[in-house]
Order: sequence, then structure tokens, then C-alpha cells
Amino acid sequence: MRSRTKIGMVAALVAAVAAVAAVAAGSAGAAGGGTWAYTVNPLQKYAFQAEPAAGFPAPSVCEATYGFACYTPDEIRTGYSIPDTATGAGQTIVIVDAYGSPTIQQDLQTFDAAMGLPDPTLNVIYPGGKPSFNPQNNHNEANWASETSLDVEWAHAIAPEATIDLVVAANNGGDVLDNAQRYAVDHHLGSVMSLSFGIPEGAIHGNNGQQAQEHANLAAAKAANMTVFSSAGDAGGNNGYGFLNAGYPASDPLVTSVGGTNLFLADDGSYENETVWNDSDPTLCPFGCTAGVFGATGGAPSLLYPGRDVADVGYNASVYTGVLVFMSFPGTPPGFYFVGGTSSGSPQWAGIVADADQAAGHSLGYINDKLAAIASNPAEYAADFHDVTVGQNGLGGPGTSAGPGRDDPTGYGSPIVSSLIPDLVAG
Repeated sequence: MRSRTKIGMVAALVAAVAAVAAVAAGSAGAAGGGTWAYTVNPLQKYAFQAEPAAGFPAPSVCEATYGFACYTPDEIRTGYSIPDTATGAGQTIVIVDAYGSPTIQQDLQTFDAAMGLPDPTLNVIYPGGKPSFNPQNNHNEANWASETSLDVEWAHAIAPEATIDLVVAANNGGDVLDNAQRYAVDHHLGSVMSLSFGIPEGAIHGNNGQQAQEHANLAAAKAANMTVFSSAGDAGGNNGYGFLNAGYPASDPLVTSVGGTNLFLADDGSYENETVWNDSDPTLCPFGCTAGVFGATGGAPSLLYPGRDVADVGYNASVYTGVLVFMSFPGTPPGFYFVGGTSSGSPQWAGIVADADQAAGHSLGYINDKLAAIASNPAEYAADFHDVTVGQNGLGGPGTSAGPGRDDPTGYGSPIVSSLIPDLVAG
């Protein structure tokens, strides 16, 4: 395991998270009339203006030079044992975001050219009309554009022959994003859907009407045999509050929620180990965390659904062990960025299920029961998952700890895709 050193900045980050939660609970009217606004928090740092002439550095070189691993699709696919034949061919991945990115088509083409990937069919759909893009206003369009870039490019990296239907909500009001999801379900746009946004359960304040609207969407998705993934959040097990507090909609039992890890790969992409993503823990922070604290994975018992725990599964989420994403939308220096957060894991897990749907020849639909069945069989579980047992997700407050088997920060663990796909198909 690589060495790590202590870092600070936790109090400032938690205060910022609490401020975001307060805004999310009370500003949805400004965002378009909803009772709350969903937020995204793509975690990123500028890397390169363009692909280096000699190609992207190997992970060890990147770590030594920049303090970040800068993983490419080839390295992630190798690390998580994704077969070359797993391409998502014949499948459609639905990604729901607000505002979108005005440069997503050309940014995806630049990403593909640099990473040696084929250009997919990318359909951009505006159920409520095409929003204007102004990164200078107060609706955080730049955050959503970054999220859109991450979601599209890395769902594509994991399922490079799948069609991507990007469903863009006119704003980030909760009801508007709920309606965008319902459009995707009612129009049968795809077999798997990724939701990389959320709100702390503690910020919902008992708004049962909007929660019921979202739960109804997810019930409709389950009935339509659509798999839905949601990111667990990037502000630890307390989400900026003084108590354990899961994110929503990740906490809904009808989604598969994705927690976060630090993923360590060798230069050839082979898997070394994983720990819970928590930059504030000096025993966990990768490569000395020279750029400071970015966050920590969510994961906690739900306050809304008794007996429900977030997360269900884990995936690489640290910015320090993050992936490369290309962005060039207005207001952002064009280039490749080191990007992390649990919102990186949600679209990549969607890509994995698209690959599994390809193998099955049909949609697998709701997979939580299948995951539980795999975990109940010790031999299958050991073959299908990296069981992440080291770390905890307390960030300036209470958190939960990893351990053998399922835990809140990383769920059942991260995937060994070559073994997981046949067991999902058989289940």
C-alpha cells in the first residue's frame, strides 16, 4: 500500500457542504419551482491542455509528477477486469443531468480520440426544452456541465458500443429532474439509468410529496425492467450534518447506490488494493493529498427508509486516484481534468450493467436482489467483488466503517466484472 500523510482543511469543507445542503433545501424555487433543488459536486483538478505527445503518463509517473494517478479507460477496464468483449453493444444507457454541456458532443469526440475509443451514438434529449447555458449565473451550470462530461465520457468508456441517451432537465429543481427521469422511463429510452445528483436526507425536511414523486419514478423504472444507479455522495457519512445522514435518491431502496474508494493500480492497470475514500483520514489519503481535501464517500443508514443502508456497491472515487475527463465548455479552461467523486462510479456501474445486458441479451432490471444473492454465496462473492475492508467515512463528524462483507461506505465492494457478469446473468 502506498504511503500517505496527514492533511487539513476538513472544517472548511464541511462548512461548505452544510451551506450547499441549506441552499439545496431552500432554493429550488429559484431553480425552477421545485420544493428542493438537487445538486452535483464534481470534484476535479486541471491536468493537461491536451494529450501529451508521448501519451498519458503511467500511473506511477503521474503520481510522482502531479500527485494524481490520472487513470485512462484501459487502466480502469484492466483494474476491474472488464473483458474486451464487454462493450454494451445493442444497449442504451440513460444519463439524467440538469443544464447539460453545450460542448458535450465535441468533448466526447476529443476524449475518444485520445483514449482510442469509438464514437458512440449520443442522443441529447430536452424533455422540458433546451436550457440556456450561462456559467456566470447562480444555478451552478458549470458544475452540471462538468458532471455531464464525466457521466457521458465514462459511461462510454466502460460500455464503448452502447448508445447514450443524455436526458437534460431544463434546470436543477427537484421536480424538473424528477420529470426528466419519468420521461426516460415512460419513453423506454434504455435498460439502465445513472443519476449522479442528490440531496442530503437531512435537507429534505419531511417533504413527503416530492419524495413520493421520486419514489414513484423509481417504482416505474423497476416495473419497466430498468436498472437505476445513484451516487452515494461526497461529503462523508454525515453529509455536513452532526448525525449520520445518507444522500437521496441513493437511499431509496429501488436504486443501486454507489459508494467510493481509493483504487490503486499498477502501471499495467492490474489491481493492487482499495480502501474507503476519505481524504480527511491521514491513514487513507492517497499520495500525500498534496492538493488538500476533496471529500469522502457518503454511506449511512437511511433516515427515510428504515432498514435501508447506503451504499450497495463501491467504485473508485478519489480525485487522487481519479479518471481523466475532457472539458471545454465556456468559462472552463479546455483540457483534461483529474476527476473523482461517487458520481464517477454511478455512470461506470451503469456501463457495467449495459455490458451485462449485452451478455444476457435482455435487460437485467432491478439488480439489488441479485447482488444480495451473490453476497450470500461465499465462493461467488469472493470471485465477483473486491471486499473493501479498510477505512471509514467520517468527514468532520460521524461516519461509518468498512469491514468484511457489506458495509455502508462501499457496499458489497468493487466489481470483478469478468466474474460478476455471468453471475448477474444467471441470477
